[in-house]
Amino acid sequence: MGGLQRFEQKLEQAISGVFARTFRSAVQPVEIAAALQREIDNEAQILSRERRLVPNAFRVELSTSDLERLAPYDTTLAGELAEQLQEHADLQSYVFPGPIKIEFEPAEDLGTGRFRVVSRAEATVSGQARLDAGHRTRAVLEVNGTQHPLQPPGLVVGRGSEADLRINDPGVSRRHAQFTVSVDPGASHRPGERPLQIEVHDMGSTNGITVDGRRVRRAVLGDGSRVQIGHTSLVVRLLEEASGV
Repeated sequence: MGGLQRFEQKLEQAISGVFARTFRSAVQPVEIAAALQREIDNEAQILSRERRLVPNAFRVELSTSDLERLAPYDTTLAGELAEQLQEHADLQSYVFPGPIKIEFEPAEDLGTGRFRVVSRAEATVSGQARLDAGHRTRAVLEVNGTQHPLQPPGLVVGRGSEADLRINDPGVSRRHAQFTVSVDPGASHRPGERPLQIEVHDMGSTNGITVDGRRVRRAVLGDGSRVQIGHTSLVVRLLEEASGV
């Protein structure tokens, strides 16, 4: 028995066949499972002879009618799909950069019984610094849905434990890039006065860095600047007002 057949039987047992009957004339769970497998097969990037990086965050877009039918079972289905995808990845020596995430969303251009899968690699991000209402934070780094304060003198981003902001991305070096933050010593920290000076420096990483699509060793950053390291994007956001005034 193939992996997709086992998945279909397991899912039917988990929800007593109700989902399968509900979706008899619409999207079938096994079709979504097959599409997710094809997606990671098509998007696999070689890391070494025995390891390939694949996306771990997936958006399954369906028609509004199919999404309404799915709603009572979406959590169960997402869990079973993630487990099936992990089994497929193990067989193919695929590496996920973080936990598998599967979300279901409506798409107005899709009719009943049709769907599509959109994927991205989303590395796990962790760091010691967090937004604190008791301190003035005038800039942040947005990384995979999380925000991390950019305060003088700055921070080091990398995959190793010694980095201030750690990103579990195989394409990121242990100490990949340094963000430096400074202000004019003669200026106060009130909003609207002298702005922060933010720069990024490549720390001799294996894969280098790009800023807004341009490969650089060093660059001055502003609001909205996008720094790419490995397979992960970091976006600088300048805050309009400092907190804790």
